[in-house]
Amino acid sequence: MENYIDKPANIREGEGLDQQVLLDYLVNNVPDIQGTIEIKQFPGGFSNLTYFIKIGDRELVLRRPPFGKKAKTAHDMHREFVILKALKPVFPYCPAPLIYCDDESVIGAPFYVMERIKGIILRKELPQGLSYTPGEFQYLCEQLLDIQCLLHSLHYKELGLENFGKPDGYIERQVHGWINRYNDALTPDAPPYTEVIKWLKEKLPETLTRAAIIHNDYKFDNVVLDNTNPKKIIGVLDWEMATIGDPVMDLGNSLAYWVEKEDPEDMQLIRLVPTHLDGTLTRKELVNRYHEKSGIDMSDFDYYYCFGLFRLAVIAQQIYYRFYHGQTKDKRFSTLILAVQILEKQAKRVIEKSHL
Repeated sequence: MENYIDKPANIREGEGLDQQVLLDYLVNNVPDIQGTIEIKQFPGGFSNLTYFIKIGDRELVLRRPPFGKKAKTAHDMHREFVILKALKPVFPYCPAPLIYCDDESVIGAPFYVMERIKGIILRKELPQGLSYTPGEFQYLCEQLLDIQCLLHSLHYKELGLENFGKPDGYIERQVHGWINRYNDALTPDAPPYTEVIKWLKEKLPETLTRAAIIHNDYKFDNVVLDNTNPKKIIGVLDWEMATIGDPVMDLGNSLAYWVEKEDPEDMQLIRLVPTHLDGTLTRKELVNRYHEKSGIDMSDFDYYYCFGLFRLAVIAQQIYYRFYHGQTKDKRFSTLILAVQILEKQAKRVIEKSHL
């Protein structure tokens, strides 16, 4: 199974770290750190940068903001560190956070370091040689949904997270906030999303389904599988957008990534995770399972799914904006405008079929 483990790669151009300065900082601030340092970069992800740090026999992960234009409230390393510290004792899927640093003289930006959860991460296609029977992949999908339900069931006030978010008015702030972010990141080749934005404003739910801890980017390539048992989820990564908010909106954001085998051809082009495999639960099956486990009324889920698609388009457009204006040289970003256009088509399909 070792060949399936998510492996770091060489650091991308312009995204290097000063090894000696970082090593000195970690030796002085983290217990039991000694030895020579090796730094690589995990190639996945389009937002915060994630580095593999090996010092002696310790394997760590460092997270820092991206280079270039950043939204004001995005890429807050301290928030990510705080949620991990609060959740780790009650939600075992979190990586163990070790230290947060706001001294930009170390690597040029705030960052935090955590223990590495070593395992398999599923991306667009399965690692070569790894396969699932339909029953095995169905079980994995069920487990993915159940862990998200578990997170949503935690009592955030008991964990000291009552000030971590503002649940009152959360949905309205999210919808209008992401609309503003889209307008701020527009490029001449981006679609206006006029119909989708109008519908999201008109059909805005009045209240939260309930207030809960939400991950806000929960999907297959943000969970880690046991390398000795690829049917078992052992970790949940990338907590940068976690907050206190609406759990159904969190599920809608997750299912925006859920491209089914029977979805239109254009959606197949932007699939990022292997939700096309035989045995994969459909979005409808996942929503029904969520209802059964949480007891929450899911009759308005069209709204949350449509918002999830729009929000994903905004994220893609914000990243594309940085590429368009030469703020990053990462060539992966050049095709994101295609995703923005396709996601608009899918959002319109949802609106056309919706009973709302």
